[in-house]
Amino acid sequence: MIRRLALAALAAVLSPVALAQGSLNLYCSSPNTAWCQGMAVGFEKATGTKVAVIQKATGEMLAQVKAEKDNPKGDVWWAGPGDSYLQAAEEGLLDEYRSPNVAQLYPWAQRITEVSKGRVSGVYGGIIALGYNTEIVARRKLPVPACWKDLLDPRLKGEIMFGNPSSSGTAYLMLATLVQVMGEEQAFDWMRGVHPNVNQYARSGIGPMTAVTRGETAIGSTVLHGVINEIVRGFPVLPVLPCEGVGYEIGSTAIIKGTRNPEAARRFVDFALSAAGQQIGLDVKEFAIPTNRGVALPPQVPKLTDIKVIDYDFAKFGSSTERRRLLARWEQEINSLPR
Repeated sequence: MIRRLALAALAAVLSPVALAQGSLNLYCSSPNTAWCQGMAVGFEKATGTKVAVIQKATGEMLAQVKAEKDNPKGDVWWAGPGDSYLQAAEEGLLDEYRSPNVAQLYPWAQRITEVSKGRVSGVYGGIIALGYNTEIVARRKLPVPACWKDLLDPRLKGEIMFGNPSSSGTAYLMLATLVQVMGEEQAFDWMRGVHPNVNQYARSGIGPMTAVTRGETAIGSTVLHGVINEIVRGFPVLPVLPCEGVGYEIGSTAIIKGTRNPEAARRFVDFALSAAGQQIGLDVKEFAIPTNRGVALPPQVPKLTDIKVIDYDFAKFGSSTERRRLLARWEQEINSLPR
């Protein structure tokens, strides 16, 4: 009798989430393996749900979700810029789920839920930036860029690494940012002009910053928290927020249409939007901007409102038509240029 009462009392204080069981296939598009695994372990501890993690760059994960449309293998997609998620939502690849925890998010993060008609939720913010290696710049006497136009300097020939927007969500975010900051024709003129200074278009968004920290390139495209992460780890790097303006991502999560574990998938989204779920990123030294207002910001994390960001058009640049068009133009006019 006492045992039954104790179990009843325990069940009363535990939320339905805490009593969940089952399994979940998590598609993770963060380049930080510790963050992917941290979310999996945190959710498993909170719910008892076993989680298997598959990790790929955002563009590659979008391609996988498309390829598996008729026989989905994943349940939830988590992390990576929201543009790719919006394309997936438009193409009918994501289920609608408006988590009650959306109400806890900053207004700028709630936008993506509205734009996607409840199919995408924002889990962190990231700001487009450049990162540079202070030791390399000093040793080679290279100019430190303050603006996008400064990357055209011929003294930077072969010293810059960008991401490939066809495979990297961060690189696509940068492409869409340039188009919005400069206008499309001027942006493509700029990309043609800077091409001789680019030594590589890396497959993943984290590739350029990784090369910067290793001293393999002087300057790389990234997001601001990608630079902050490396500063905290002790690398000689600093960020640049180009003076003309920068776009921002809403790192997202969504339920893959056709999931075999819909209840667990919804609970994962709830967890990912909660303060406890978002604290995991900070705990593993991933200094993206939490979207939940209840997460205390450490000094390394800026407020989005404190930075000059453009009014990024998520609806337009997250559409499948616009994305395909811009990527096709980039492949034809920029990536095909001789090196």
